[in-house]
Amino acid sequence: MRKRLHHAPVARLATVTPAGAPHIVPCCFVLEGDTVFSAVDAKPKSTLQLARLDNIRANVVASLLVDHYEDDWNRLWWVRVDGLARLLEPDDMTRDRALALLGEKYAQYRTMRPEGAVIAIEISTWRAWP
Repeated sequence: MRKRLHHAPVARLATVTPAGAPHIVPCCFVLEGDTVFSAVDAKPKSTLQLARLDNIRANVVASLLVDHYEDDWNRLWWVRVDGLARLLEPDDMTRDRALALLGEKYAQYRTMRPEGAVIAIEISTWRAWP
């Protein structure tokens, strides 16, 4: 599970809106230990104040899902991690570490360091299929 999560290029981040509805978005991420980091980056968006950030402020429960699909269904798999999310403040040294790790994984982050919020999810549960 850890290897698949580590190597996946993209994930789906699930948060809960203040009204209790699910909110799912694709995201870039990196895994370190039992923590997943994701940053609000420069991909086209209407604002850097994203719903996922408001959701985490209202309810810290979050999930991250990676999956693999092929027409050969014997090769299908998914990994989901659940945990508690927090927003890393600009003066938090963990934020700098997270951005450095994201830069190691994504070339785009090396040339255009994300300036938006950084999310950290402390993983409490791992699930996978098969």
